[in-house]
Amino acid sequence: MQLVESGGGLVQAGGSLRLSCAASGRTFRTHAFGWFRQAPGKEREFVAAINWSGDNTNYADSVKGRFTISRDNAENTVYLQMNSLKPEDTAVYYCAAVFGYGMGHEVREYEFWGQGTLVTVSS
Repeated sequence: MQLVESGGGLVQAGGSLRLSCAASGRTFRTHAFGWFRQAPGKEREFVAAINWSGDNTNYADSVKGRFTISRDNAENTVYLQMNSLKPEDTAVYYCAAVFGYGMGHEVREYEFWGQGTLVTVSS
């Protein structure tokens, strides 16, 4: 499966961005998806996950209530709506996929990865 992220950019604190992850190459609806992020000098960390049908999601505590993950199985795309952005949200954001139910929080639990999109939040 190929994953291509888009939607990153520079935004002021308190602003919003919507990231997209376009998937191809495998049956989209049989895969669960996650968003991870990696800030300079830090390890890649879990942000959000969504199961194959889109009726179950979970989030890192640091983004709960501000970020929303969703998927459009007709468009083969996963989204991450990010509101009330903070400078500490600055990172490269990665989309990841795994066959099956998914919902994992660990990098090793995902089979496919995109190249990432940079989000910079200025104070």
